[in-house]
Amino acid sequence: MGGANTLSMPGYRERVAGVEVEAALRRRGAVLIQGARGTGKTWTSRDHACSEVRLDDPDMLALAETDPDHLLSRPPPLLIDEWQHAPALWDRIRRACDDRPGTGHFILTGSARPTDSITRHTGTGRITRLRMRPMTLFETGVSTGEVSLRDVLAGNARPAAESRATLLDVANAVCRGGWPAGLDLPQDAAVAAVRDYIQEAVRTDIEDAVGVRHNPDALESLLRLIAHNLASPVSAAKLGRDMNPASPPATPTLASYLDALHRIFVLEDLPAWSPALRSKATVRKAPKRHLVDPSLAAALVGASPDGLMADFSMFGSLFESLAVRDLRVYAQPLGFDTFHYHDSDELETDIVIQGLDGTWAALEVKLNSGPRQIEEAATALKRLRDKAHKRRANQLALMAVVTATKTAHMRPDGVAVIPLTTLGP
Repeated sequence: MGGANTLSMPGYRERVAGVEVEAALRRRGAVLIQGARGTGKTWTSRDHACSEVRLDDPDMLALAETDPDHLLSRPPPLLIDEWQHAPALWDRIRRACDDRPGTGHFILTGSARPTDSITRHTGTGRITRLRMRPMTLFETGVSTGEVSLRDVLAGNARPAAESRATLLDVANAVCRGGWPAGLDLPQDAAVAAVRDYIQEAVRTDIEDAVGVRHNPDALESLLRLIAHNLASPVSAAKLGRDMNPASPPATPTLASYLDALHRIFVLEDLPAWSPALRSKATVRKAPKRHLVDPSLAAALVGASPDGLMADFSMFGSLFESLAVRDLRVYAQPLGFDTFHYHDSDELETDIVIQGLDGTWAALEVKLNSGPRQIEEAATALKRLRDKAHKRRANQLALMAVVTATKTAHMRPDGVAVIPLTTLGP
């Protein structure tokens, strides 16, 4: 990564997703990196690209529309930034991947998912898709990364590390967020930038993405309600009623709002995990609501680091969302998807990650890491293990309580305690 011929920028910090980009370029003709605006897609792509076209530049967009073959003739890997502005390029890129020998020809980035089906089938076997999210605590330096998720899942290491962070450090990280542009800003400026991001998302990004101007005040109201219900399976119907109890938005209108937020990758729900169970409990299917970064929720509810230290209920929800963000990033290169679990016996597990081979891990998130809270979380994890069908129980690689700070260790019952501020890929 970042070789002599790439466009790597001074001051660039290595990203977990960089490993995925490099691997994708070795096996496919092109890689599409999608994610919310401001997550660092362009900088990460430049670390692997030898030439660049930015389609948010009107001149480059005009060239893409009038002479796409000339545009695509630049030295590979060619970065095509914000490709969705010229969706007709998709077919050209697909054909170029077929016609050119070897792999690693193109890197595409996109901050919005196109509304049509142009990418649904035609990139199969040629274009790998990757999701990029804001920076994790490990990438921003808040976590030491001494506990490797890859190693503990493989059984190659027992978690043992001492967190150097305080709860206030974690509160600051929640409010600042994982936005690369905010890394070197003072705390108050970084928080203000998050508020600006929300305004731009509801007033500009959505219209650019879906071609329809929604009511920005209604969108912001919806986002604020999601923030107040963060890490919970609140239904769309309830969100609609809470937006306007006297006259809720029509179901199609609310669905279009939620779809628009998904299309710009700001809303990223956590789906339910549905394993085979020994018990007769019914697995609940509703997803949990999460935003792509907890700083968005913190800004929407007006939370500050000092305020969070005095409001553990809100801090706990934001910390759970922080853990979801980081686990998604660490698990993705391993081929693991991320879920939550909730059944009719009211047994809940905050995070479940599962690999393609069926290997899985169950994690409970606890901001309050007192002995009673850790014991309750460990008991719930063991209940889930015992409920799982024998075959699935044998595929369980890790049970862990994710805390904010203190010491990573393995309990005698096989449940790990891992501070998020010691966890890394």
